[in-house]
Amino acid sequence: MTMTDDRPLVEVEHLREYFPIHGGVLHRQIGSVKAVDDVSFTIRRGETLGLVGESGCGKTTVGRSLLRLIEPTEGRIIFDGTDISGLGGRDLKRMRRRMQIIFQDPFASLDPRSPIGDSIADGLRIHGIGTRVERRRKVAAMMEKVGLQPYHARRYPHEFSGGQRQRIGIARALVLEPDLLVCDEPVSALDVSIQAQVLNLLRGLQRELGLTYLFVAHNMGVVEFISDRVAVMYLGTIAELAESGQIYRRPLHPYTIALLSAVPVSSPQERTRRKRIILTGDVPSPVNPPSGCPFHTRCWLRRQLGDPERCATERPALRSLPQVTPEGLQQEVACHYAEELAEPARRAELIARAAAASSALDVEPDQDVGPTDLPPPDRGGLFDRGPDPTGTEGQGRL
Repeated sequence: MTMTDDRPLVEVEHLREYFPIHGGVLHRQIGSVKAVDDVSFTIRRGETLGLVGESGCGKTTVGRSLLRLIEPTEGRIIFDGTDISGLGGRDLKRMRRRMQIIFQDPFASLDPRSPIGDSIADGLRIHGIGTRVERRRKVAAMMEKVGLQPYHARRYPHEFSGGQRQRIGIARALVLEPDLLVCDEPVSALDVSIQAQVLNLLRGLQRELGLTYLFVAHNMGVVEFISDRVAVMYLGTIAELAESGQIYRRPLHPYTIALLSAVPVSSPQERTRRKRIILTGDVPSPVNPPSGCPFHTRCWLRRQLGDPERCATERPALRSLPQVTPEGLQQEVACHYAEELAEPARRAELIARAAAASSALDVEPDQDVGPTDLPPPDRGGLFDRGPDPTGTEGQGRL
């Protein structure tokens, strides 16, 4: 686990990001895409907060709003004690030097007509840092730090592999010595072996430089490896937020449980024990999200409890459950009935029923489905997680 302290570097309060929809002859606004709808969280100094969820749930929008690459519709973004929501001009430019981003597609984010040394040095030039010789030395030093050679500075982006291009993107982000790095799915386009190299590089740089990460991804194994805490998003909202080890060992939101049940496992024994929950129905449109809990139209727990009306009429707040969370760990969940999943026997019964009703579990008419809880995450394959019964070192090793 990354060494952190309790002081928040980033505080996001009730962030909303609505994109207008225009139509008609007069091109008037006829609606809004509610990409991010009332999201709040903090990121402590030196930690990695993982942001996961299905495609289109608003993960990338949160990261770009945090950096003011797109303007928030509502809410406050506080960076190191300064509210940057309303900053502009030189004040915002000075603050952006301390916040950088690694894009998902490194090739698309690099100028194909510029040598990569010039691309890495652009930030230094824009902020007026050093002379041309000093900038060249700083770029060479940063390239070596991320595993590239200084003579590569004269080459163009098309001359590099995907993994090398992502290292260029990392060097470009770190050359300004930022405090916060938003990693927007930085390994999703890479081969598995290259993913491991880039993730180990990011962890090593974090320890060496004292960086803070917001790590956006949809790969649950990658997020578990690198994150100290994990926020699970659904339809523009945070469904659950917890320490990484805690959320993988005992998720309390029905969406998180279904998401983790879909993670592939390599062990045949675990595959036979796996209680796979497949969500029914389509993800609601962010243009017209459902009332109440955003997840209630697909919630397997609500069906098990007899479709209580509260789920459809009252939006659940993100709340902590101190009575069921081990001391010293944080776990917040936006579910009215999360307590039903806290007691082991009751939890096992509900999950077994949902798995039996799912089309992924082939159950014979006379077969008895026992109340077996979700198995632990995959222990094989790429990610070798070390033994850690307390959940405080759940990331393991590559």
